[in-house]
Amino acid sequence: MKNEKIPYNIYLNEAEMPTAWYNLRADMKNKPAPLLNPATHLPVTENELSNIFCEELVKQELDCDTPYFEIPEEIRNFYKMYRPSPLVRAYCLEKKLDTPAHIYYKFEGNNTSGSHKLNSAIAQAYYAKKQGLKGVTTETGAGQWGTALSMACSYFDLECKVFMVKCSYEQKPFRREVMRTYGASVTPSPSTETEVGKKILKEHPGTTGSLGCAISEAVEKAVTSEGYRYVLGSVLNQVLLHQTVIGLETKTALDKYGIKPDIIIGCAGGGSNLGGLIAPFMGEKLRGEADYRFIAVEPASCPSLTRGVFAYDFCDTGKVCPLAKMYTLGCDFIPSANHAGGLRYHGMSSILSQLYHDGLMEAVSVAQTNVFDAAEQFARIEGILPAPESSHAIRVAIDEALKCKETGEEKTIVFGLTGTGYFDMVAYEKYHNKEMSDYIPTDDELKVYLDKLPSID
Repeated sequence: MKNEKIPYNIYLNEAEMPTAWYNLRADMKNKPAPLLNPATHLPVTENELSNIFCEELVKQELDCDTPYFEIPEEIRNFYKMYRPSPLVRAYCLEKKLDTPAHIYYKFEGNNTSGSHKLNSAIAQAYYAKKQGLKGVTTETGAGQWGTALSMACSYFDLECKVFMVKCSYEQKPFRREVMRTYGASVTPSPSTETEVGKKILKEHPGTTGSLGCAISEAVEKAVTSEGYRYVLGSVLNQVLLHQTVIGLETKTALDKYGIKPDIIIGCAGGGSNLGGLIAPFMGEKLRGEADYRFIAVEPASCPSLTRGVFAYDFCDTGKVCPLAKMYTLGCDFIPSANHAGGLRYHGMSSILSQLYHDGLMEAVSVAQTNVFDAAEQFARIEGILPAPESSHAIRVAIDEALKCKETGEEKTIVFGLTGTGYFDMVAYEKYHNKEMSDYIPTDDELKVYLDKLPSID
């Protein structure tokens, strides 16, 4: 098979689907620092986290040593409705760019929720149902996570309460309505439904909100509602664990044709899709079995890796969640109302933060209009309208392919196409009407928030 022409779409069969999630932390020499109790600054216990999260998910969150977690049969059966997802050879893009590079993308938008988020949503809903809960609460930025979770909760007959970042609630009304179609209640955040929401509105009148704000509201709602727990679509170890189905499938598909990637690229907000995509490849790098170049791409308006600091910080603006050691811009930082709503988070996954800090991964930030330039180019050439978040990875994949054109190097590039942009037409409209701006915070603006980071001994 290694000598065959690579097809446009490399599909796996059901028998080739992963049967276990891969826990990257098991192979990390430097493990992510533990979550800390915000009151005592001591590592959080399983009992403390169980007041917020589902019990089985807490075990996954805290386990840094078990390399594989078996995927329950009921979740695997659900996955089969839309997985394995295709790994696509971007022949048309390669030709248009006139590059010697070989470009592949793992397409996660071929399900009703429109993104990779369903991989973890169905797992978290399954464990909530197994625990006998009444419902769950969450936050959502662009709305893809909220859409995926509402779909998963509908499947398991669970109630779903979503706090949607206000600017996305207004910019993406159709995704909001998909959530409601699946039975979820959707509230723009910050809101007056919670005490922390009222406090944020008082301190920041007229704010467009942030993921940090919405997390605070969702957590408060969960802990004050009997039979509810909070679930999260990114950042946490458990979420990156579930998303490794992306990377495991990608590696199986590449191995099938004897392909070894040189560069692996993903957009990065909280870290779920990037962590899931690179996990098995990073595992090989950590074990000394192979080497790859990993690139995290984030918005220039919310540059946690490229301009943040590696420190303990609150995971939410309301300061009700545990402290995590991560690259952060400060939990009070509220980014501009850019159109990549799923990447508007002040911090980065502790796993990815540690890998970046150890020099095992690179990071770049890109301006919004440059991202949409790439999105439109990709749509015209490859025929898929990409989500604004995914388009960050497309931007850098194109840039790397053009570098290969300059040098004549025949590198293999793999990137994650995390979802479709068919509910993001307001953003595309702003771009086409030249009403889109590139706001990039100054060093002085960031310093205001970084100076407020908690002091941890």
